Amino acid sequence: MSMTDRRPDGVLKALTQAGPGSEEVPMDLHNWSKSNLDYGRKLFDSGLEGSRSGQEEFLHGKPLGLFLDESAPCALKSAAFGAVLGLLRGLSRNGHRSAGRALAYGCLGGAIGFGAGLAWQGRRLVASAASGAARSISRARDEHWLESNPIDYA
Repeated sequence: MSMTDRRPDGVLKALTQAGPGSEEVPMDLHNWSKSNLDYGRKLFDSGLEGSRSGQEEFLHGKPLGLFLDESAPCALKSAAFGAVLGLLRGLSRNGHRSAGRALAYGCLGGAIGFGAGLAWQGRRLVASAASGAARSISRARDEHWLESNPIDYA
């Protein structure tokens, strides 16, 4: 099986397909790329579908907004910690004490802390969505393999 060969008429032929006990049938680059694009789209769609099902499985029918509303107060602790660290960083800059700089660092630290706290609160939701996506993609890959390699039980 060759990746690319030049046919006598000058056209590149891409991968060649061969079934068990059959001759090699050239697959031109257009059909090969279209086939792979369709397969990639199928994998992407199945990943999204699996991610949604994993999210729904984790949330048990609750809306995502409610989950975020419950997670935000816990993330405020991290935001406060980040804001204090940012203020301290802004005040201890080469002996220069600038209120504007300290406030900017405090806001930045608070935003980073809030984002980190929210990410920590949502880690199980993300893990469930990723697990659902992986299961769905694996199923789609198995289906594709079986289409390409049919099993003859006779």
